[in-house]
Amino acid sequence: MQKPSLVRLTSIALVLLLGVWWALASAGTRGKAYPNSRYLVSATELMQRQQQKPLVIVDVRTDKDFDGKLIPGAIRMPWSQFRRDDPAGNMGGLFVGPAQAQRILGEHGLFRNDMIVLYDSVASDGGATASYLFWVLDLLGHKNMAILERGIDGWLAAGGKVVNQPEQREPLLYQAASKEIDLRRWADEAFIYPRLGDPYYQLLDVRSEAEYLGQNLNTGLDGSPLKAGHIPGAFNINYKANWVDTESKALKSYAELADMYRGLNPTAGVIVYCHSARRGSFGYFVLRLLGFDDVMLYDSSWFGWGRQDRYYPVENAANVLNGQTPPQVEQTATAVGSNSGGQATSGQKSEAQKSPSSSQKKGYISCGG
Repeated sequence: MQKPSLVRLTSIALVLLLGVWWALASAGTRGKAYPNSRYLVSATELMQRQQQKPLVIVDVRTDKDFDGKLIPGAIRMPWSQFRRDDPAGNMGGLFVGPAQAQRILGEHGLFRNDMIVLYDSVASDGGATASYLFWVLDLLGHKNMAILERGIDGWLAAGGKVVNQPEQREPLLYQAASKEIDLRRWADEAFIYPRLGDPYYQLLDVRSEAEYLGQNLNTGLDGSPLKAGHIPGAFNINYKANWVDTESKALKSYAELADMYRGLNPTAGVIVYCHSARRGSFGYFVLRLLGFDDVMLYDSSWFGWGRQDRYYPVENAANVLNGQTPPQVEQTATAVGSNSGGQATSGQKSEAQKSPSSSQKKGYISCGG
């Protein structure tokens, strides 16, 4: 029998090596892919998309975080324009509301059907400011938006060019149909309080563990201390835990995030909060990326709940998430009815949809929902 030729053996070896490489590459892709992966783009993907179809790229950094470098074609629209302080209520960073938000979007030349890519920087908390505008757009029912992973830093690391002048777009009328605005995503105390203990509603506190346990106190707008602890029944996952590390602030893979959020029921509602809703918006974004549908951001967060002059209950004991199947399929956002006052209202859920979460703390009696 003739021995296999050297060329044949080499070819076989190359095929095997290619197969191993492809398997490893595919595994990496599967690990990084998310159920709602359209909400996150890498710098390389953005470069490719720019060649394929029109995009509106938005630099959301405030003046203090802006270094003069912009992605070519980007407009500047600081995320802080969508927030206001309430000195009388001793609260900061409140949402300006859907009407004002639409005016701001229109003034910057954004249109209802635009594909909008939001970015900030590693220095300005790696996505945790772009996420606030993501929430605003999601609340307004905007269909096409994404966050650039690692922002301008990811762009530069991928070899992207920069400019020092923002794009100027002609003002437009940005108008969302009232039926498409999902006010349910904008939660407040009146919505949350009567639903404490309702197994359909899960509370996620994304502050640090010390804040969550009441060891570090948040303060009001005037610097006075707020109550110590968290909303009864709330779970705690620090928003920083979503990153691979605090230096690169790259988002963890789907497998890692799914394991971290294991225990939250993806078919039930999740209300996310922090101190002023900025960090909470990042938790909101990650849950939407993971395929959670009924996600709400508590706008005034601990500014509102932790006020000393309010009767809202708090607790200091930690609530632990128990294992449960993480989301596997892409979810589709559904608009839910709202009241005339402009705040969130409870959607009409069937009893089958209101399946209790095994991770919900025992001993609370449902008094709403």
